[in-house]
Amino acid sequence: MALRLAVAALVLALVGAAGYYFLRPYFEKPPAPPPPVLRGAEPPKAGPQFPIGGDAKPLPKLGESDPALREGIAGLVDPQSLAKFFNLDDGIRRIVATVDNLSREHLARRVNVIQPLGGAFLVTGKDEGLVIDAKNSARYVPFVRMVEAVDTSKAVAAYVYLYPLFQQAFVELGYPDGYFNDRLVEVIDHLLEAPEPKGPVKLVTPHVLYEYADHELENLSSGQKMMIRVGPENESRLKVKLKELRAAVVAAASR
Repeated sequence: MALRLAVAALVLALVGAAGYYFLRPYFEKPPAPPPPVLRGAEPPKAGPQFPIGGDAKPLPKLGESDPALREGIAGLVDPQSLAKFFNLDDGIRRIVATVDNLSREHLARRVNVIQPLGGAFLVTGKDEGLVIDAKNSARYVPFVRMVEAVDTSKAVAAYVYLYPLFQQAFVELGYPDGYFNDRLVEVIDHLLEAPEPKGPVKLVTPHVLYEYADHELENLSSGQKMMIRVGPENESRLKVKLKELRAAVVAAASR
């Protein structure tokens, strides 16, 4: 569950944009001009911390962008992984919603861009000795390798090109004054701050589902708890990729 949310959404926010980046010659009609902005009635809004300007070339409509999204990700992720891990129906909206929820307590499955990973969550011991089995981390290795193989420079170039649609989806989500790229960087920083427990992670089952026995861990965001669940080696490898993604996004914003 961890990998299918915590890093995949962030990677998709970048690599998923490649669909239109590579298919843009087929969209020839320019978009309609934006409505005029009325001045004077409201105080000026604060600008983005990490502005992404997007491209002046035409874009598909947000509701019609799934084919381009699928094609782009297929160019950066092998077809087997694409089918196994990703749910790209209304993909850009799903990516934006998933990213936004990673620093919150819960992530709604109905907007999740990543397919369920499958397989059993492995634990060992019982009662006060109940812990995550060390073998559990093996479930996530194929996904970690897929994430590591993504060409970050190509993904970011595509993301910048398609950024206006990510921004539109973010506004629709309920942030009329927000900027998705700022939120993306904020969430990456949040995941990089996920704790790295030493030794087995203890669990409890107060109801049906497992919870972390350590209240500080259990009170973490959905994204940080997932980062812990993948295991220390996978978490470390994912953080390396997250740092790479962050640096590339910030560098693109400064151009």
